[in-house]
Amino acid sequence: MSSPAPGAPVLSARAGAVPRPPARHPFCEHPGPLAVAHRGFAPDGGENTPAAFAAAVRLGFRYLETDVRATADGRLVAFHDERLDRVSDVSGRLAQLPWSVVRRARVDGGEEVPLLEDVLGSFPAARFNVDVKTPVALAGLGEVLRRTGAHGRVLLTSFSERRRRAALAVAGRDAGGAAPATSASLPLTAAALAGVRAHRAALVRTALGGVDAVQVPVRHRGVAVVSEAFVDAVHRAGAQVHVWTVDEAVQMHALLDLGVDGLITDRADVLREVLLARGQWVPA
Repeated sequence: MSSPAPGAPVLSARAGAVPRPPARHPFCEHPGPLAVAHRGFAPDGGENTPAAFAAAVRLGFRYLETDVRATADGRLVAFHDERLDRVSDVSGRLAQLPWSVVRRARVDGGEEVPLLEDVLGSFPAARFNVDVKTPVALAGLGEVLRRTGAHGRVLLTSFSERRRRAALAVAGRDAGGAAPATSASLPLTAAALAGVRAHRAALVRTALGGVDAVQVPVRHRGVAVVSEAFVDAVHRAGAQVHVWTVDEAVQMHALLDLGVDGLITDRADVLREVLLARGQWVPA
């Protein structure tokens, strides 16, 4: 599918597409495609740091993606990897190190590893896509959300269905009755994809009955995931389609032409320009 000419607005998806369903949760309420900054915006390093999140916010991003893990003494941190080695000056498994050690690590030479509570509290207007990486990261998650008033602006996700359900259970609801949004786990996504391929809408609806969005790559292990049929079936089931991790402008245009509801990217600057060119950029 060809990309539109620069500056030419594309205000609707392809003809005949099933329109985006009404949002099931405030997290998904947005007048245009959800532009999600993957681990903030840090093209030169420093992912999942306050500086990276601040850089995305300065670009006008409302949606930020991060991860949550726990230190050996149970502090919840915004960090992706199992080990500190790749992005920091400290070695070792994060889960085996106390917060007193982890807090001294420096990401990309200068930035601290932040506590999840500090990230949520520092950006109160942002909406956070939080990937729960381990079962031990569940402890204290609900209390962090309550202290930061984040239930209505957080989407909890996990590749594990058991962990996704557990995250929603421990998160609970805030004083006003709000619960976090959630996206489909890998098993639910696989079930939905199987329903699409079998042309059985009921299977898709059953798989996605309790989720607000499906977050998928374009392809997984050589198998195409995102297609017109997949987007339409997910929309008919009442959920949104968010695609990760998309960094090239041509692919961004193609996916938006298919009618996907959100893009998760390491190149927030590129996605912003694409949405501006299409007339679909809605800044925070």
